[in-house]
Amino acid sequence: MRATRLAIYAAALALLWPSAADAFCGFYVGGAGSELFNNATQVVMLRDGTRTVLSMQNNYQGPPENFAMVIPVPVVLHKENVKTLPKEIFGRVEQLDSPRLVEYWEQDPCRPGYPEEKTMAAPTAAAVDEAADDKDSGYGVKIEAQFVVGEYQIVVLSAKESTGLERWLHDNNYVIPQGAEKYLRPYVQSGMKFFVAKVDIKKVKMVNGMAALSPLRFYYDTPDFALPIRLGLMNAKGKQDLIVHILARGKRYDVANHPNVTIPTNLDLEQGTKARFGEFYAALFDATLEKNPNAVVTEYSWDANSCDPCPTPALQPQELATLGVDVLAGAAKPGSADSWQQYQGWVLTRLHARYGDELKDDLVFRAAPAIAGGREFVVKDGVLEKGSQPSSVNNFQARYAIRHPWTGPIECDHPSRGRWGGPPSGGEPAPTAARDLAFAPRGKMQLASAVAEDIPELKVVAAAGAAATPAPRQHPRVPDSRRPGRIKKGCSCAGGSAADTGGLLLCIAAVMLAARRRRC
Repeated sequence: MRATRLAIYAAALALLWPSAADAFCGFYVGGAGSELFNNATQVVMLRDGTRTVLSMQNNYQGPPENFAMVIPVPVVLHKENVKTLPKEIFGRVEQLDSPRLVEYWEQDPCRPGYPEEKTMAAPTAAAVDEAADDKDSGYGVKIEAQFVVGEYQIVVLSAKESTGLERWLHDNNYVIPQGAEKYLRPYVQSGMKFFVAKVDIKKVKMVNGMAALSPLRFYYDTPDFALPIRLGLMNAKGKQDLIVHILARGKRYDVANHPNVTIPTNLDLEQGTKARFGEFYAALFDATLEKNPNAVVTEYSWDANSCDPCPTPALQPQELATLGVDVLAGAAKPGSADSWQQYQGWVLTRLHARYGDELKDDLVFRAAPAIAGGREFVVKDGVLEKGSQPSSVNNFQARYAIRHPWTGPIECDHPSRGRWGGPPSGGEPAPTAARDLAFAPRGKMQLASAVAEDIPELKVVAAAGAAATPAPRQHPRVPDSRRPGRIKKGCSCAGGSAADTGGLLLCIAAVMLAARRRRC
């Protein structure tokens, strides 16, 4: 399981779970003696008005037998609401909004200077669907719909009582953890349906003991927007990481029922930190949560059509269509004459939480005002902008830099220090994305020795090196792409984000169930 491939609200905890793990809203169950676990789950949610499009990928590793996902959903889903997706789209989203490390080289202090710029400002953004009563009516469980999509045999259930649902699962050869009923109860009482996607393992390719499942996407309409994550606590051992990727038109999201904090950004790091960037970021994240208990951390909020610097190209219209723009009202095909505006202005927000059994509530999302930060922008006296700032556009990212001071001769009377760009040999190294954060070593790296400058918001004082690196100054007009902070041609920053105070609740959790060979 990979850290940045964490579920928003998908899949489950293993019956035998490692101490560090991705967060899931459900749990695995299987036949007696089975050891089941999900080692890579990614979920992307697209929200527009009252429509939610949920895309989810799970890689299953365990016995070669049929298993199923059970996902509470607010409405009955039918075949036209569900489809499978290509796997590549999830890696694109995850890498685009991951924390990133960049490198800059100080330019020749004696090179003739370019006219100084004024403070830079962010530019504006430009089957069988018939309902049927279950034969075992004593459970209070009803089959609302059933159909096949790809390798998935899907049944949508409703339940009158959580005890009946628990007995139905038991009697249909699902071995669920003890005490499951009390976790299922609030979802049954609130009228949620249960989307059961059983997988025929004969239709799935196994790679190194892992089932390469087709990602699922489904959509529905609901005025509420939330993340039920309490189911994942049933078998939790140690802390869990949860990363939420949200795409919304012109706005970012944070949470309404937990503290919110933005990750410290625009920090210069010591040279040796590059090889341990994931470990550094895990230490920074943990220190942020220690300072802000129970907070959900915003790590990214940027126009999905642009990026700077870009660890991978920005999302293209066809990819946005794949993630759900194609099922919105008045949807047009990418590239058509009337499609341009429909695929612009989508903001990608990344929220990151880490929690244990102290968690008492599901996450409820809300629209939030735009913020900026994590850019190579000088704001005053040669100092880069720090932290997050209110903005008219969403332009925030977790970005860290290693700077290589000039080591060549300085033979002029008035050297100009602190001008940064690409390496002397030319080119522009791609940013390094922090990934696998749930399994990054923890407790070994001292932040004070990793950073080349203080982190005031965490009360961290750099151990050494802060004075050795010339401070960034206002950027010269370097006429090539190596200039840091340059908004690349063809990219635009996020288009406005007016706050939307409407409470939005998704109410989706995922329960990974491993069935015995007998059909349910």
